[in-house]
Amino acid sequence: MELAYIPSPSRGVLYLGPIPLRGYAFCIIIGVFVAVWLGNKRWIARGGRAGTVADIAVWAVPFGLIGGRLYHVITDYQLYFSEGRDWVDAFKIWEGGLGIWGAIALGALGAWIGCRRRGIPLPAYADAIAPGIAFAQAIGRWGNWFNQELYGRETDLPWALHITSTADGRMPGYYHPTFLYESLWCVGVALLVIWADRRFKLGHGRAFALYVAAYCAGRFWIEYMRVDDAHELLGLRLNNWTALLVFLLAVVYLVVSAKKRPGREEVVEPGASGGGTDAADASSASDASGDSAASDTSDVSKGSGVSAASAGAAGSGAKAADAVRDEDRAEARSKAKGKGEDKAAGEAGDTAGSAAKDTAGTAAGDAADGAAGEKAGDGAGPAKKS
Repeated sequence: MELAYIPSPSRGVLYLGPIPLRGYAFCIIIGVFVAVWLGNKRWIARGGRAGTVADIAVWAVPFGLIGGRLYHVITDYQLYFSEGRDWVDAFKIWEGGLGIWGAIALGALGAWIGCRRRGIPLPAYADAIAPGIAFAQAIGRWGNWFNQELYGRETDLPWALHITSTADGRMPGYYHPTFLYESLWCVGVALLVIWADRRFKLGHGRAFALYVAAYCAGRFWIEYMRVDDAHELLGLRLNNWTALLVFLLAVVYLVVSAKKRPGREEVVEPGASGGGTDAADASSASDASGDSAASDTSDVSKGSGVSAASAGAAGSGAKAADAVRDEDRAEARSKAKGKGEDKAAGEAGDTAGSAAKDTAGTAAGDAADGAAGEKAGDGAGPAKKS
């Protein structure tokens, strides 16, 4: 007798009057709510509107449930269409039986329809909800515990799952709790995607591709431990081959997308008022640039005003020197004419010209010195205020 083990529930359904409350259904519903809640927070952080994730989930979730059920029924058709089976059981989704591969594939189609109706890029939406889907899977796997299904090989480990049901050919005993292994793995995948998205700013569907690749890596070894009936090909279960193929496709997408479209989308939802952290940073940088440009313009204007004042002062000094020179020349000519000596008049004119030049130079110099002093005074004023 095992001293430590994980007990199985005595039953997987409770009745509220005539209404059955099934543990499997509760796990699926709770998982969906968690995925939408977390996806909404991540979408808003990326610059989208609140409520958009839930609106698109109205399309994605029903498609996903139908796809998951179709994959299960097609790959395990003998459970519903072989001799002695009732095909109506194929519609009893509450009894268990959802294939994650079909759920993701058809759920993506539903999400694409919802995104297209709102003008939103599907890769950006997929990146936002990727970790939420992983958490939803982690919760949903506990539905297998309620149904006592999808367990692994026999084991004597202290965390062995005790199976008590004999329905559908089950053998009571102690088995590997593969539902628990996958649940814990999915939690790790969700945390990995959140960390990588923050660290590397994944965009254009790469966060979703990382989720797919990481999930497939875990699903491969967990699937290998299961003992329930399944189709095999070359010694491996069908789900092993599916996990391997999808893993390779996800890795290829990661590599190719990073080369062709590096970085992250700047706009995830047209017309959204919020721009996320990246938009806020860009706005702050724009404001800082505007302030700097205004400051530079003000300084240039001040400099231009000082230069103009200097030029004006120099021009006024030059005009005053010209006037002095003309008066001196006129006086010299008058004296020369009075004496009647042309030679004396010439010499007097030259002397007056030289004097006028000296006077003009002195006046221009005084004007320039005054302008320079004024500019120096303007520069010293702000320095005192700071």
